[in-house]
Amino acid sequence: MDSEKRVLFVCTGNTCRSPMAEGIFRKATKDNALLMSLGSAGVAAYDGDRISPETADELKRREATLNDFRSRSVTKEMLEGATHVFAMTESHLYTLTRSFPDFADRCYLVCDFLEINGEGGMDVPDPIGMGVKAYQQVGEVFEHAIPSLIDFIENEESTESTNS
Repeated sequence: MDSEKRVLFVCTGNTCRSPMAEGIFRKATKDNALLMSLGSAGVAAYDGDRISPETADELKRREATLNDFRSRSVTKEMLEGATHVFAMTESHLYTLTRSFPDFADRCYLVCDFLEINGEGGMDVPDPIGMGVKAYQQVGEVFEHAIPSLIDFIENEESTESTNS
C-alpha cells in the first residue's frame, strides 16, 4: 500500500487562494510524517507567475512561507500524482471533475471540511482586488479548514489500514 499522501490545492490563477492554502497547510503539517508532497495549481493559471504581494504578506503574517513559488496550470499529470485535490469553489471542482473525470474520486471542496455557523460547503472567496482585509479573511478560512482536512486525510489513512 502506498501511504504517501500528495495534496494539491486548486483555484483559478494559482496566485492567491491555492498558494495561500499550500503555505498554511505546509506550516500545519511540517512535523507530520503522513504528508510527503504538497502543491497548488490553477484551472486558468499562467505558468510562471509569482504569488500576489497580498498573499505573500498574509503568509508572512501567519509565519508560513513558499520559497521560489511559481504558478502552474493544473494538468493530468498533477492529478495522477495527487491523492487529495482540494478545490476552492464549486466552479473549480466542476472544472476539475469535468475536465479530468478519471480523478473525480480524489477531488473535494475545501469548505466541505469547514463548519462556520453550521454552513459547510461554501466557496473560499476570491480576494483579488478586494484589499488586505479580504486576504486576511481567506487566511482565516484556511486556518479553520486545514485541521479538518488533515483529520480527513489521517482518518482515511487509518480506514485504509484497517481494511487492508
